[in-house]
Order: sequence, then structure tokens, then C-alpha cells
Amino acid sequence: MKALICGANGQDGSYLAKLLLAKGYEVWGTSRDVQTSSLSNLKALGVEQQVHLVSMAPNDFRSVLNAFDRSDPDEVYYLCAQSSVGLSFEQPAETLDSIVMGVLNLLEVIRLRKKSVRFYHASSSECFGDTSELPADESFPFRPRSPYAVAKASAHWLVSNYRESYGLFACNGILFNHESPLRPERFVTRKIIQFARRIGEGSGERLKLGRLDICRDWGWAPEYVDVMWRMLQVDQPDDYVVATGESHTLEDFVAQAFALYGLDWRAHVDVSPELFRPTDLQCSLGNPARVRDRLDWQAQYRMSDVIRMMSVA
Repeated sequence: MKALICGANGQDGSYLAKLLLAKGYEVWGTSRDVQTSSLSNLKALGVEQQVHLVSMAPNDFRSVLNAFDRSDPDEVYYLCAQSSVGLSFEQPAETLDSIVMGVLNLLEVIRLRKKSVRFYHASSSECFGDTSELPADESFPFRPRSPYAVAKASAHWLVSNYRESYGLFACNGILFNHESPLRPERFVTRKIIQFARRIGEGSGERLKLGRLDICRDWGWAPEYVDVMWRMLQVDQPDDYVVATGESHTLEDFVAQAFALYGLDWRAHVDVSPELFRPTDLQCSLGNPARVRDRLDWQAQYRMSDVIRMMSVA
């Protein structure tokens, strides 16, 4: 089996590459420019020499077609494009282009090629908007509240449309927040862990954060890539919510992270209104019943586990 991972050096792409290699796949991975990519995450996991790399610009149809011709995949995982909710408010056009046009180009290439290919799209819990403390399942209505969420919702419906219109084996994984040591520090969870560690070592820094009352469903990224693979192994394609089913405030996350280093977070953290987003979700919570019942998967790690594992890495 051959797999093409679009965005192979990202957090999810790197863990997925390691998983698929262990299963005996021939793994191909894309980056916008392979020659200049650091491949830091693939290197951190010790698999960069085992992944065949190809340059691909997702919003360029000919570039996508070339990547398919070189890799000739049986499975395709679309995990690339702009991935920051906060950055999407600053770069809305680039966000929509990289997400929506990227998915459309891949679906079109799959539709036009004669070979049957199974396609996974990284949809997002951001599509739901604020779940108001209700656990969102696959039928929960979308109410996107950021350019990133609007783009992900549009791509989600493209996948559903191509599945229904052309019979493609195409799945949406509606993943809630999932973290790991491979997260860049611009993501708040990684930022919190890094600051707590340095402050615990005596750096004397202060951590600035936005709202602390928001609630999120945090899981462990290496677990979540396993369910991506499972979605493409069943007889019928479908969409799946992937979550722990538990939600915690960002304040809880901060408190536990600082406590690991023997610190009271309140002595080291400032809430800064300049970090507030134009809109932000109060609560985000998932209902993973379908993925548990149909794919025999459930999260083994919760927020406290995630914080501990990120802190020791």
C-alpha cells in the first residue's frame, strides 16, 4: 500500500507517517518546497529517511497532479494548509485559498484518475462554533466563527459533495483539539508548557494569555492519527467526530501545567486583552460515539495526561 500525506512534516503528518511506516506502507509526503523544508518533526520521530518527499502547492492543480503521478497512492491524507485560527483573522484570503482550493484540487485529481483512491480530509471542530457545553456529534449544525472555520466548513462540504456525486471514498475527520510536543509554540498549549518549564527553571518571565474561561476538548495527537487511518479501512466512507468527550477551561490547563513545576500560575500569568480574538468559542466539546461504535476507537488520554506528556518531552 502507498500513502500520500499532504503536509507530512506537520504535527499530525509526522505521527501519521510513523504509524503507516510501522504498518508496512510505502509513505510519500508533501511539502511546498522539499529542498528548503527543515523536516524537523519527521527528524524528531526518526523517520525522515523513510518518507519519499515531493514538493506540492495544494492550490496549484498541476502541482497536485504531479505529486499524484510521482507517488501513485492508494490512500491520501490531506493534513496541510494554514492551521491557525488566530492567524486566519490576519490572513483570511490565504487561509481560504490554501484550505478550500487545496481540497478541491485533490478531489478533482482523484475524480479524474482511473485508479481508486481513498481520501481523508482533516476537517475541524471549529466548524461547529460554540457548542454551548453540548457534545457535538456528526449531525450537530455548523456555525463557523473564524475565517479558518469558514474555510474548513467549505472544504468539509466539498468532500461530502464529491462522495455523494461521484462515489469517491472520501471521509471527513472532525477532530477536536489534539496536542503533542511537536506543536509549534504559536499554539497556546505549547506556549504554556514552554513558559511554565522556563519559569520553573528560574527565567523570571511572565506569560501573557488571552481569555482563560474558554473550554476545549483536548486530546493526544499520536492517538488521533490512528483513527484517521481507521476511517479509510472500512467498507463505506463516512464522517467522524474525534474527541475525548471531556471539556476543560484554559485556566485549568494553565494551572495544571504550572503545578507540574511547583508553581502557582497566578503569580506568573497576565491576561492581555490584546490577545483576545475578534470572536472566540466559549465551549467546544465532542461526542465520539460513532467513532467508538463503528471504528472501535476511543481516546485513552485526557487533558491531564496530555499536559504531563508534553511537559516531559
